[in-house]
Amino acid sequence: MIRYALTCTDCDHGFEAWFASSDAYDKQAKRKLVTCPDCDSRAVTKQIMAPAVKTTKGKVAAPDPEKLMAAFAEKAREHVAENFDYVGGDFAEEARAMYYGEQDDRPIWGETTPEEREALKEEGVPALPLPAPFAPKPPKRKARQPLN
Repeated sequence: MIRYALTCTDCDHGFEAWFASSDAYDKQAKRKLVTCPDCDSRAVTKQIMAPAVKTTKGKVAAPDPEKLMAAFAEKAREHVAENFDYVGGDFAEEARAMYYGEQDDRPIWGETTPEEREALKEEGVPALPLPAPFAPKPPKRKARQPLN
């Protein structure tokens, strides 16, 4: 089967029609059997069309969304680890200090309690939770030295 884009030269109507083959179209057009669905004219011509050829050569498999997400999350974790200061449980205090101009702005990440998150939100301090897949592992805490 082949689909042709056709045009009526009498009324300028464009339409599509299916034929068993290009030879079948030629035979029907020669016998004046191809007509315009709008005006019933037999003055119908083929439009210029690009063929839709399907091949298996060069066919690329669709990317796996889970692998794409994992790679994106890894890049995000690396970016945060390399460019943000880890402030641990002092996140709320550090964010407030920057918001109120008590210290210079810098990119930070850390932890807050639900109560601290709500308080930051109420104060208008711009802070958002970092989704777990994008958060790097916090640096290990240094072991405390014995007092003796």
